[in-house]
Amino acid sequence: MPAAPHGCGTKCSNTTSLSECFEESFAQLPVIVIPSLLALSTVLVVALIFCSLHKNNQRGQRTSAHFTNGQQRASEGSASVSAPKAALHPWEIPEECTLEGQEFWQPGRYGPICKGLLRQKDGASSFVVVKSLQDGSNQHETEEFVEWLLFHATVCKHQNVVQMLFCQTKRLPMHLILDAYNPGNLLHYLWSLRNKSPSAADQLQNFSEMSVFLVAKQVAAGLDYLMSEHRLVHGDVAARNILMGPGLSARVTGLGVVFEGRKTNSAVKQRAAEVPLKWQAPERIMMQLSIDRSDVWSYGIFLCELITLGSPPYPELEPLSVLPKLQASYRMKKPENCGAPLYDLMKYCWMWSFKDRPAFSAIMKLLDSSLHLAATKPIRVPEIIDIPEYNRKAGFLS
Repeated sequence: MPAAPHGCGTKCSNTTSLSECFEESFAQLPVIVIPSLLALSTVLVVALIFCSLHKNNQRGQRTSAHFTNGQQRASEGSASVSAPKAALHPWEIPEECTLEGQEFWQPGRYGPICKGLLRQKDGASSFVVVKSLQDGSNQHETEEFVEWLLFHATVCKHQNVVQMLFCQTKRLPMHLILDAYNPGNLLHYLWSLRNKSPSAADQLQNFSEMSVFLVAKQVAAGLDYLMSEHRLVHGDVAARNILMGPGLSARVTGLGVVFEGRKTNSAVKQRAAEVPLKWQAPERIMMQLSIDRSDVWSYGIFLCELITLGSPPYPELEPLSVLPKLQASYRMKKPENCGAPLYDLMKYCWMWSFKDRPAFSAIMKLLDSSLHLAATKPIRVPEIIDIPEYNRKAGFLS
């Protein structure tokens, strides 16, 4: 008789048949398998619960990290303004100074531009130009305005560049406070000299070709400083962007294009396109190439403005026809009241290749060497400027 199979929980006697032994063994299988399945399912359920808890914990950590990063970005955004503000602390307007009589002058890039009076504690006062950040400005505009303040604090350190007096960043609205410098805008001053009898006691009224040389040298010095010290191209050299002060003193202003020139986007090109064509160098019109020798070309146009008491350049040409004429070697004729040395300097500035034009340092030397040849009689231009007609001939955007 063969032995019973090993592993069965049934005891089979010698008298038990093999079939009976197997039947008893299979009858006891549920008692073994079912508890085993129940135990396995319990383990699986517990494992699933632990997996779910682990995933939820990871999701919570990611949410917490995202929230923390958001807080960090907000903190960094605040720091991006607070750090430059700290650098501007020495320029903050003193508590004892007050701005009085502010009157709206013109709209600006960041908000209204006003003229007013800055009164000191001791009673002394001076006329100022106040550029403000408009109400409701967003974070980006605020950061850019603070950069604008820092730009002036860094650049405006030359006697022939517009002077920053103070700023205000500790409370709203933020301000940039500039010295107004009297009589102020050079182009308007030149217009005021037309058809007037000068007073011998008033040096400003006695504006001669020699005066042109003196003013022109200061403007060249300011532009040379911007390039040599800060590698900055002005981009809009014109009488409208020069301030006149006492004793024929002059300062370069209109630094908006300079500030924007540090960037390279479509907004910069749009801002540069606002400069009238009649003041732009050929390479700038054709290739939007703006270099220091492009400023030299515009400086030649500026010399023409000075000697004509603010006449528009190329008055006989429409703005869009200027470039084709220049390509054909056309240049403005020598203006009245203009001596040969001054006209030679203009033509030197208008050399077609920018490499052939003089640097501003050389221009200052040329002006010095020719000063003794300049006429001293007051310049006379009888025509009164008609503003709309001037804007049309100059090619200003409407």
